[in-house]
Amino acid sequence: MNLSNHSMAFSAILFLLPGLSQAGSVEVLHYWTSGGEARSVQVLKEAMQEDGHTWVDFVVEGGGGGNAMATLQDRVLRGNPPTAAQIKGLDIQRWARLGFLSNINNLAEEQQWDQRLPPVVAAAMQYNGDYVAVPVNVHRTNWLWANKRILDVVGVAVPTTWAEFDQAAERIADAGYQVIAQGHQDWQHATLFESVVLSVGGPEFYQAALVDHDFRAMRGDTMDAVFDRYYQLLDYMTLSGDLAEWNQATSLVINGEAAFQFMGDWAKGEFSAEGKVANTDYICAAVPGTQNQFLFNIDSFAVFDLRSADQADQSAQNDLVRNIMDDSFQRTFNQNKGSIPPRTDMSMNAFDDCARVSMKEFIAAAANNALLPSIAHGMATTGTVQGYFYEKIGELTVSPLPPSESSRELAKAIRYGQYVIK
Repeated sequence: MNLSNHSMAFSAILFLLPGLSQAGSVEVLHYWTSGGEARSVQVLKEAMQEDGHTWVDFVVEGGGGGNAMATLQDRVLRGNPPTAAQIKGLDIQRWARLGFLSNINNLAEEQQWDQRLPPVVAAAMQYNGDYVAVPVNVHRTNWLWANKRILDVVGVAVPTTWAEFDQAAERIADAGYQVIAQGHQDWQHATLFESVVLSVGGPEFYQAALVDHDFRAMRGDTMDAVFDRYYQLLDYMTLSGDLAEWNQATSLVINGEAAFQFMGDWAKGEFSAEGKVANTDYICAAVPGTQNQFLFNIDSFAVFDLRSADQADQSAQNDLVRNIMDDSFQRTFNQNKGSIPPRTDMSMNAFDDCARVSMKEFIAAAANNALLPSIAHGMATTGTVQGYFYEKIGELTVSPLPPSESSRELAKAIRYGQYVIK
């Protein structure tokens, strides 16, 4: 064998050995642009650079991801997909059904995803049983955040039932504090509403109404009771266009102007940025009635089929997936993001109290069939249905109707969203 053949053989061996793959390039579409989000994705960039690969940012502004999806569609249809893109929910299956995503079962087997991910999370990353996306984190949406000083001054505990919440709310209001801080945007109202659905109706009802879109469930007495409770909560809010963003509402809780906020665990980043400590300055608790139940919002990267890519870029794509599921990245990323790892085998020793509670209830919910996808954050349904859900909850928040009429209006909106063609 001549020198050239020796070199070729050695290169082939390097490609096959884990951790010794050829240096390539990855282009990653994401819309993480805020401070904490940018710090989080920087961890992944550095991991890829340490492996010798080149990272190309494909950043599209817009926290909701709508702009990113329009840009992605244009790129893919022109035959130039990125290495991976931040996609979640049923949109993953849509891209896979169209034949644009890559089968990564070999990587999932190598890293034992089936043993490390709850089945409902694994299913969200698959199409027809094949892995086509990798989960980055898990956010919980059914959180209640409380200013501990206000509760101590007023002399109330964190409520675990709605009866306790009403009692605490009356005392808080009598003491001159705002009870609930709520940003006035449809998605924020939808986030609270889905938690009330879970609390009042339970996991089976939530699944039937907001995941399966069972018309009888959406039109029944239980949904009427959901709206009744939701409308009671509106009495404790002051909705105004001057308070639109969720982090503005969080600031009211941080600064001791409001006692409570219903929001996902990204709110924790705001407390941390102000130097606040869980169980000392603020308290994180499940929305009343949802202990050991978990509405999830998973950030994930869909892995595109790079048909024309060279071997080095294919290798880089594989390393990207490996790094995302690696202990180091999962730990550091989720500490920065306020979320928890999707892997249930991760040690939580380095995480704060709220994250440890979240992981405990994540595991408990997975075992109790109470780990459910958030409709407000795009995990339970299509983007079209989600849009009609937002719109209707927004309308009913501003102009409430009797609960039975509200249930009928929401059912009509969701059903229309299922059949409308856009």
